[in-house]
Amino acid sequence: QVQLVESGGGLVQAGATLRLSCAASPRTFSSYPMGWFRVTRGLEREFVAAISWNGGATYYSDSVKGRFTISRDNAKNTVYLQMNSLKPEDTAIYYCAARISESRVEVPSTPEGYNYWGQGTQVAVSS
Repeated sequence: QVQLVESGGGLVQAGATLRLSCAASPRTFSSYPMGWFRVTRGLEREFVAAISWNGGATYYSDSVKGRFTISRDNAKNTVYLQMNSLKPEDTAIYYCAARISESRVEVPSTPEGYNYWGQGTQVAVSS
Protein backbone atom coordinates (compact mmCIF):
# COMPACT_ATOMS: atom_id res chain seq x y z
CA GLN A 1 0.00 0.00 0.00
CA VAL A 2 2.85 2.38 0.84
CA GLN A 3 4.96 3.31 -2.13
CA LEU A 4 8.28 5.11 -2.42
CA VAL A 5 9.56 6.01 -5.86
CA GLU A 6 13.09 7.28 -6.43
CA SER A 7 14.22 9.32 -9.39
CA GLY A 8 17.04 11.58 -10.46
CA GLY A 9 19.83 9.09 -10.93
CA GLY A 10 22.10 9.08 -13.91
CA LEU A 11 25.61 8.87 -15.28
CA VAL A 12 27.88 11.78 -14.42
CA GLN A 13 31.55 12.57 -14.18
CA ALA A 14 33.49 12.91 -10.97
CA GLY A 15 32.92 16.26 -9.34
CA ALA A 16 29.43 16.63 -10.73
CA THR A 17 26.23 17.27 -8.83
CA LEU A 18 23.10 15.17 -8.80
CA ARG A 19 19.86 15.43 -6.88
CA LEU A 20 17.78 12.40 -6.09
CA SER A 21 14.11 12.56 -5.25
CA CYS A 22 11.88 10.14 -3.40
CA ALA A 23 8.15 10.58 -3.72
CA ALA A 24 6.05 8.92 -1.07
CA SER A 25 2.43 7.89 -1.06
CA PRO A 26 -0.03 8.10 0.50
CA ARG A 27 0.60 11.66 1.49
CA THR A 28 0.40 11.09 5.24
CA PHE A 29 3.43 8.81 5.22
CA SER A 30 5.74 11.59 4.15
CA SER A 31 5.86 12.92 7.70
CA TYR A 32 7.91 10.05 9.12
CA PRO A 33 11.67 9.54 9.35
CA MET A 34 13.17 8.77 5.99
CA GLY A 35 16.57 7.78 4.81
CA TRP A 36 18.77 7.01 1.87
CA PHE A 37 20.79 3.85 1.48
CA ARG A 38 22.92 2.63 -1.35
CA VAL A 39 23.96 -0.73 -2.67
CA THR A 40 27.31 -1.04 -4.39
CA ARG A 41 28.87 -4.10 -5.97
CA GLY A 42 29.47 -5.30 -2.45
CA LEU A 43 25.72 -5.91 -2.26
CA GLU A 44 25.40 -4.57 1.26
CA ARG A 45 23.00 -1.81 2.13
CA GLU A 46 25.10 1.15 3.16
CA PHE A 47 23.63 4.00 5.15
CA VAL A 48 23.92 7.33 3.38
CA ALA A 49 21.69 9.87 5.10
CA ALA A 50 18.52 10.19 7.12
CA ILE A 51 16.13 12.91 8.16
CA SER A 52 13.60 13.25 10.94
CA TRP A 53 9.89 13.55 10.31
CA ASN A 54 9.92 17.33 10.36
CA GLY A 55 13.37 17.85 8.89
CA GLY A 56 14.70 19.13 12.18
CA ALA A 57 17.50 16.59 12.37
CA THR A 58 19.71 15.10 9.70
CA TYR A 59 22.34 12.40 9.77
CA TYR A 60 25.07 11.38 7.37
CA SER A 61 27.57 8.63 6.91
CA ASP A 62 31.19 9.64 7.19
CA SER A 63 31.76 8.86 3.54
CA VAL A 64 29.28 11.49 2.33
CA LYS A 65 29.38 14.03 5.13
CA GLY A 66 30.07 17.48 3.75
CA ARG A 67 29.14 16.49 0.22
CA PHE A 68 25.56 15.24 0.44
CA THR A 69 22.54 17.00 1.86
CA ILE A 70 19.23 15.39 2.71
CA SER A 71 16.09 17.47 2.86
CA ARG A 72 12.36 17.02 2.65
CA ASP A 73 9.27 18.83 1.51
CA ASN A 74 6.34 17.26 3.27
CA ALA A 75 3.87 19.34 1.29
CA LYS A 76 5.12 17.49 -1.79
CA ASN A 77 5.54 14.15 -0.02
CA THR A 78 9.13 14.16 -1.18
CA VAL A 79 12.57 13.70 0.29
CA TYR A 80 15.70 14.75 -1.56
CA LEU A 81 19.34 13.85 -1.58
CA GLN A 82 21.56 16.57 -2.97
CA MET A 83 24.85 15.02 -3.97
CA ASN A 84 27.77 17.33 -4.63
CA SER A 85 31.35 16.54 -5.57
CA LEU A 86 30.44 13.05 -6.65
CA LYS A 87 33.16 10.45 -6.63
CA PRO A 88 33.45 7.16 -8.50
CA GLU A 89 32.98 5.35 -5.21
CA ASP A 90 29.52 6.89 -4.96
CA THR A 91 28.44 4.67 -7.83
CA ALA A 92 25.57 2.55 -6.57
CA ILE A 93 21.87 1.97 -6.62
CA TYR A 94 20.32 4.43 -4.22
CA TYR A 95 17.25 3.46 -2.25
CA CYS A 96 14.82 5.60 -0.37
CA ALA A 97 13.43 4.18 2.85
CA ALA A 98 10.79 5.18 5.34
CA ARG A 99 10.18 4.31 8.95
CA ILE A 100 6.43 4.30 9.23
CA SER A 101 4.92 3.77 12.64
CA GLU A 102 2.05 5.06 14.71
CA SER A 103 4.35 6.87 17.09
CA ARG A 104 7.37 9.03 16.46
CA VAL A 105 10.68 7.25 16.81
CA GLU A 106 14.36 8.00 16.66
CA VAL A 107 15.77 8.32 13.16
CA PRO A 108 17.20 4.92 12.21
CA SER A 109 20.61 4.58 10.63
CA THR A 110 20.43 0.89 9.79
CA PRO A 111 18.35 -0.92 7.17
CA GLU A 112 16.53 -2.82 9.90
CA GLY A 113 15.15 0.43 11.20
CA TYR A 114 13.10 1.04 8.08
CA ASN A 115 10.06 -0.84 6.93
CA TYR A 116 9.31 0.60 3.49
CA TRP A 117 11.62 0.87 0.53
CA GLY A 118 11.63 2.26 -2.97
CA GLN A 119 12.75 0.45 -6.09
CA GLY A 120 16.06 2.28 -6.33
CA THR A 121 17.68 4.63 -8.79
CA GLN A 122 21.04 4.10 -10.43
CA VAL A 123 23.87 6.55 -9.91
CA ALA A 124 27.06 6.05 -11.87
CA VAL A 125 30.08 8.30 -11.48
CA SER A 126 32.91 8.02 -13.94
CA SER A 127 36.45 9.25 -13.47
